[in-house]
Amino acid sequence: MSEAPSRLDFRILLRTATSRDALIASAVLERAQFDPQVCTDMAGLVRELSAGAGAVMLAEEVIAGPVMTELKVALASQGPWSDLPVIVLARQGADSRAIAHVMDEFANVTVIERPMRVAALVSAVRTALRSRRRQYELRDLLDGLRDADQRKTEFLATLAHELRNPLAPLSTALSLLARKRPSPEESEKYYELMRRQVDHMVRLVNDLMEVSRITRGKIELQMRPVLLDAVIDDAIELSRPLVERAGHTLSVEMGAEPLVVRGDAVRLTQVFSNLLNNAAKYTPTGGRIRVSAGQQDRQAVIQVSDTGTGLSPDMLKSIFDMFVQVSGTSKAAQGGLGIGLTLVKSLVELHGGSVEAASQGLALGAEFTVRLPLAKSAPLAPPPGIASQDAWGPTLDEVILVVDDNRDAADSLADLLRTLGATTFVAYGGEEALRVAQSERFDIAVLDIGMPGMDGCDLARHLRAEPGGDQVMLIALTGWGQQGYKERIAAAGFDHHLLKPLNLAEFMTALRAA
Repeated sequence: MSEAPSRLDFRILLRTATSRDALIASAVLERAQFDPQVCTDMAGLVRELSAGAGAVMLAEEVIAGPVMTELKVALASQGPWSDLPVIVLARQGADSRAIAHVMDEFANVTVIERPMRVAALVSAVRTALRSRRRQYELRDLLDGLRDADQRKTEFLATLAHELRNPLAPLSTALSLLARKRPSPEESEKYYELMRRQVDHMVRLVNDLMEVSRITRGKIELQMRPVLLDAVIDDAIELSRPLVERAGHTLSVEMGAEPLVVRGDAVRLTQVFSNLLNNAAKYTPTGGRIRVSAGQQDRQAVIQVSDTGTGLSPDMLKSIFDMFVQVSGTSKAAQGGLGIGLTLVKSLVELHGGSVEAASQGLALGAEFTVRLPLAKSAPLAPPPGIASQDAWGPTLDEVILVVDDNRDAADSLADLLRTLGATTFVAYGGEEALRVAQSERFDIAVLDIGMPGMDGCDLARHLRAEPGGDQVMLIALTGWGQQGYKERIAAAGFDHHLLKPLNLAEFMTALRAA
């Protein structure tokens, strides 16, 4: 990223016909609060140009001959963003070949005839510097886009790597099941392996969706008084397997007084579990992680520190930016996309707080400090959670229509529902589903949204229009979870909106709620 323009970047480099002209022009520019730099020859002007300039002012007498080639080469060596203004002080009379040559060679040329009015000269210089300032802004924008593009490229490479990791054991387990035809008891370990890897991929995709929604402000917090001790306990429980697997020592120091903040307990747990996960991932085996919490100036101050790889000074601010990866630590991070800190910063700021990183340097550990405003009231009882995947409840006796243009997704879901006792019909598109609806009766329809031709929302409206359609429970099962899709799905008449892959506990909860 480029540094901010300095005083040198706005100098007026002067090359006049005589030393007396240089003194007069320099005095005029200084009175107008410009910064002139007199150059005795073209070689000196080119040297000064490399240090920075806002414009070049040349007398007509010095622009003839091969010396202009030096200036042309120097300007061509600047970045594509640069179009340095050139002001030519012309002699009175008809246009000369020298001025015509300069106007042909350089794009950004202003010619002022001598003797000139001071106001005309000052106006020309101000216009030139305004143009140069815009060029510096363009340079910074291009550098920023180039930097962001590089970070995005690295992020996509990391994403591809992290998605391949769970795909490899999934593919191997499927091949083993197909070739070995193992017994049910032996198959269980392969099923458990595949379940773990699918869960890991779901977490990766959910992280991507989370950071997209949060950074665009498309998230709603369930704000209530929350006991911070309980939040940190929950975060530690979530991160404990990672901490213990790496053999780290985790110490917790909470203040004597309970800390109550106003926030979303689930999202705050996500904040501190991400910080703990980061500490565990970037700390060599057998390291130390410390969590402390206290009160300062009506704020809760929570610190998560480690003895890990640390941060260089230039990374302390950019570490929270999207797509930023700490150089040289990707191998140390045991999986993940490196967007956890972006989520942390966004969520903390949504709670009216702040987060900052500190480190003494590489290999010297890091410390993250979160500050949250304290609440005035006591915490309420936590809301009941959703049952786990294993708590499936009673079997189904409903008739269910499954519609998805992905045949594997439709058939496998129908098979799963049949194992729970349901009677199922399957359709692989909207038109086929309507034909089923005209000949069969069903209690529930599980519809994919992104289907070619008639999509799920159009299909839902047609099903509602069928005789008895108002009695059918419509469930949207889709990979689209953004707010715009939620609104469109609700407007189409769906009763529930679930995200792929199907969480069976959420599905059963939706049925029980009906």
